[in-house]
Amino acid sequence: MNLITVSGPPSSGKTAVIIKTIEQMGKKKNAVGVVKFDCLSTDDEALYKSRGIPVGKGLSGSLCPDHYFVSNIEESVQWGITHGFETIITESAGLCNRCSPYIKNISAVCVIDNLSGINTPNKIGPMLKSADIVVITKGDIVSQAEREVFAARVSRVNPTAFILHVNGLTGQGAYELGHLLQEKERNISTVKEEELRYPMPSALCSYCLGEKKIGDQYQLGNVRKITLGDPYETS
Repeated sequence: MNLITVSGPPSSGKTAVIIKTIEQMGKKKNAVGVVKFDCLSTDDEALYKSRGIPVGKGLSGSLCPDHYFVSNIEESVQWGITHGFETIITESAGLCNRCSPYIKNISAVCVIDNLSGINTPNKIGPMLKSADIVVITKGDIVSQAEREVFAARVSRVNPTAFILHVNGLTGQGAYELGHLLQEKERNISTVKEEELRYPMPSALCSYCLGEKKIGDQYQLGNVRKITLGDPYETS
């Protein structure tokens, strides 16, 4: 079974891109399943089901969504194998710009949109920097110049990625994305012993573990203090 990981900021159009791409991949019905990872709530499984796409869902709750993803990706793979899918696509919202759920030698797609701001590519971090393919959406509501500048910013952050414009409403570009993904297909039976492309945060602080009180005496573990400087200093 092939595994494809798709991530991107909330509301960037990941679900629409995945649906349009599956429809263009030319696979037989029920050959592709989706596992949707989110934090507190999602209705996206209804969109998949409405298109006849098998879907499973996991909510991380109080856990970091990327940690939750890594803790459950093997279960997702086995779920796909059990149901006889040829391909599993995972969808996760990268809410922490410090993390990335991508796995070495597993296709990684980052979806971002033209409306997120011209400086967004510099802020996303490893989720964008370590992707194989970067899909840029919502190009129909910005100018050609804005599309080109945004794509150039993406290319500057991740010069090795294949950058593709996809319209989640019309499906324009989805055929090309599906073709690229099928070129990279890999038959796997497990992801045990595989490695992430980028490490998770290196340590925990007391607030990661549930501390609620504020103060130095409660700050244990990984702590780094801010340096604000003189606001009136002239450069």
